[in-house]
Amino acid sequence: MKIIVVFKWSRNPQDARVGVDGTVNWQGVKMAANDDDPTAMEIACSIADGGEVIGLTVNDGDAAWAAARGAARTVMISDAQTDVNSSVTGSVLAAAIRRVEGVDAVLIGDSAWDYGVVSALAGQLGWPAVAGVVSAMKGQDCLRVTRKMGSASQVLEVKGPVVLAVSASRAEQNVPGMKEVLAARKKPVEKLILADLGLTPETTVNSKGTRFPDTPPARIIDGSDPMTACEQLVAALRADGVL
Repeated sequence: MKIIVVFKWSRNPQDARVGVDGTVNWQGVKMAANDDDPTAMEIACSIADGGEVIGLTVNDGDAAWAAARGAARTVMISDAQTDVNSSVTGSVLAAAIRRVEGVDAVLIGDSAWDYGVVSALAGQLGWPAVAGVVSAMKGQDCLRVTRKMGSASQVLEVKGPVVLAVSASRAEQNVPGMKEVLAARKKPVEKLILADLGLTPETTVNSKGTRFPDTPPARIIDGSDPMTACEQLVAALRADGVL
């Protein structure tokens, strides 16, 4: 099988600086591996079955990250903008994936950092997608994919090409050491620019303003007197039509 793993495709929202006017400043913030990326690589290597695992990243993603975890080579789109919307990022990733012939599956972290990219990527490729994937194994002529749905698990049999959005259930167990990282830097890296993909760089997306959602203010009930607090709670629930 030939599998592409998208890694370091988003930035940690905690690293953003938010101004008093609501504008978000990403200056100096680099692409980071989210909690789901290592699991995506682990699943890809387990189902490759002697095939090829290819890492795909954008902008300032570390090319050795996937290589140190089993990728045979890495593709990097060096001039992809990091401050554009999810649909643009999804289209850039899809264009790079279409350059690779015979791809059976694309794995990407089902990251809470930017849900939109996963949907945009699957839509741009026109492939079926499975979200919330926690594990997968290669069947005779399909992939047996396990996804988590709330407290329940569901096993699906899917045929490629397919997008698997991976959700990690635990932290990375086997972090590569210095030896693996140094060896990874010797693996092939293909650096592309948007022009190679037939795309035009997008201009920066500017925030036009922000506001809080229109929600009623919370009502806080004093719990010092339990009986009175219960009466007030029941009265409030009745007033809102809950009871």
